[in-house]
Amino acid sequence: MKGLTIVSTGYYVPSKRVTNDEFTKFLDTSDEWITSRTGIHARHFSEGEDTTDLAYQAAVKALDGYDPQDIGVIIVASITNTYLTPSTACLLQKRLGLAEDVFAFDVNAACSGFEYALSVARAQLAFSAKPYALVIGAETLSSIIDFKDRSTCVLFGDGAGAALVKSSDSLYFDMQGAIGNDEALFCKRQDGYLTMQGREVFRFATGAIEKCIRTLLEKAQLAVNDVDYYVLHQANGRIISHVYKKLKADPAKFYINLNEYGNTSGASVPLALAEMNEKGLLHPGMKIMLVGFGGGLTYGANLLEWQEESLCG
Repeated sequence: MKGLTIVSTGYYVPSKRVTNDEFTKFLDTSDEWITSRTGIHARHFSEGEDTTDLAYQAAVKALDGYDPQDIGVIIVASITNTYLTPSTACLLQKRLGLAEDVFAFDVNAACSGFEYALSVARAQLAFSAKPYALVIGAETLSSIIDFKDRSTCVLFGDGAGAALVKSSDSLYFDMQGAIGNDEALFCKRQDGYLTMQGREVFRFATGAIEKCIRTLLEKAQLAVNDVDYYVLHQANGRIISHVYKKLKADPAKFYINLNEYGNTSGASVPLALAEMNEKGLLHPGMKIMLVGFGGGLTYGANLLEWQEESLCG
């Protein structure tokens, strides 16, 4: 089976920007308390837009210059889908004007969702008559957080990131895993609120990230600093710094934007990747490793070579 490469990206966040100071109006907290523990300064919350709306805006940007009829697969990673059914992917198939023969469905792997979805897209493209897959991570987490719980509500934000991908003979390795756990991080249907045990998640996350990175580096026969960028799930600045210190890696290789967007779960990695692309940080031939970890407990990673196509400008 061929590997996978990303040829175009797009992202979207709601216009409402909520700083840490906003939480001090109704919680016993402060900007310093939140920032020192998480690295988060702000996040964006939806006002009337649902997950499909956010996903659509990100997808439109990723598809700029491309023919939607060339898409054979569309996968949306989310835990805040607009409906239980139909899938957000199906709603986007209609809104984007994709052909009926598109393979459309959603993935729920929480904050690892985008990495899982990329791996599935790779497999589906092997059997598709069309060249591209559209993979999206999108969340409206503001709809499932308890604003009375300062340990969680200050962490999360809304947003979406999209990637147009195709099969490739370039560098590609991936891995996924799951440890069944419904206590560390969960959202029960009856109350609808995210609940998290921070210390347990921290321990899981740091171990899972290091495992993913070392495993893929070994598969690719690369050293830590041979990778140009590591794009980790943007959950907590302390988690990211712990990882690059443990690996003795160059901190500049670990992109961070959680200070502005907070934890956007399945949207986190594609949003960061699209922002990096927009800033001109990514160039053909660069080795990029994407790593996600989250509820499930799940983890996943993809090591690929950047090959954005010239028609995207």
